[in-house]
Amino acid sequence: MSIVSGSSSIRTAPQGRARQGVFKVLIAEDDLMIADVAEMILVERGYEVCGIARTVDEAIALGNSHRPDLALIDLRLADGGLGADIVAPLRALGRLGVLYATGNASQVVLTQADGDASLAKPYRADELVRSLEIVSEIFRTGSATPPFPRGFKLLPSEAAARTES
Repeated sequence: MSIVSGSSSIRTAPQGRARQGVFKVLIAEDDLMIADVAEMILVERGYEVCGIARTVDEAIALGNSHRPDLALIDLRLADGGLGADIVAPLRALGRLGVLYATGNASQVVLTQADGDASLAKPYRADELVRSLEIVSEIFRTGSATPPFPRGFKLLPSEAAARTES
């Protein structure tokens, strides 16, 4: 299904809770080719993708209506939005595991307040799936077990980020 408003579009899956044991994932990515490939990979691996958003506002709207368990977020979104701005409003609704997939990770300092981990673009399908498995583990248990894929980083605590700078 595609919802079009102005120059933006939000693609959503049918509403309803995810099947038991299946994580519901929101994708926030302004490059629709990358978003479509990520959706295909995740659905093939058993995740339920509740929708794709190109902007911060679209992602927050999707999150409010579908209450995802996990979010795959590009750091730079359409209309100049920053993916990190999605997290606080959605975490206010409940727990949310967050994986940033970005080519700009070295340019912005992210902490656990912003999400759980990041994955450098470009990435392979198995790296995306393993990264989301790790974020799912953090979501369920609060900890992450290696091995970590190439380009994957756990986000530091705010205190650790201050001492690194």
